[in-house]
Amino acid sequence: MTSELSSTSNAPANGSLTFAVPKGRILDEALPVMARAGVVPEDGFHDKANRSLSFATTRGDMRLIRVRAFDVATFVAHGAAQIGIVGSDVIEEFDYADLYAPVDLDIGHCRLSVARLADDTDAHEHASHLRVATKYPSLTRRHFEAQGIQAECVKLNGAMELAPSLGLARQIVDLVSTGTTLKQNGLVETQRIVDITARLIVNRAALKTDPRVADLVAAFRADAETRARDQAA
Repeated sequence: MTSELSSTSNAPANGSLTFAVPKGRILDEALPVMARAGVVPEDGFHDKANRSLSFATTRGDMRLIRVRAFDVATFVAHGAAQIGIVGSDVIEEFDYADLYAPVDLDIGHCRLSVARLADDTDAHEHASHLRVATKYPSLTRRHFEAQGIQAECVKLNGAMELAPSLGLARQIVDLVSTGTTLKQNGLVETQRIVDITARLIVNRAALKTDPRVADLVAAFRADAETRARDQAA
């Protein structure tokens, strides 16, 4: 699937770079990685009471925006931000043509999985059609199509675990880390679709035209390679 909208601007306005980061689970792991690559937000970024979405950084030519994970990919793909960090689940769900993910940051590890109620003994092995609750309709459809199953996706943005018990859908597709949330809601993981890690993403045009973007890619890549060597030692 490619973007239906063209980039509003491939070059940063007034010479300032915009770096997009996601709210939620990835951010805490991403901040030390960003700092080692020279991207450090202002103190107000860490203030839990601060509802701002845009923040200065220690670099005079860069601002940081904090948005939902799905929106990180959209801002970068359309050129409103030139660089960002997001999970590979988001990248694969949207498959934006103008988005490039040059560095696996090796943080934010989890998996995208299928789950159902533990006492639902019907494994749907011979089903040709299933209703599935998920915030990942594209990935979900592709997964089940590969098994010869048509998936009717009910789009939810949260509380996915409630869908089977309330009769909305017998199965869900969602991110799983430890599996504790599934267990607490009476669900069991039945299939692993794909393993997920956080990636550095860039706008393709910005990477070609702004050397600062290429320099940031090199800095994040060097940090990832250093951590990989340290872990292997």
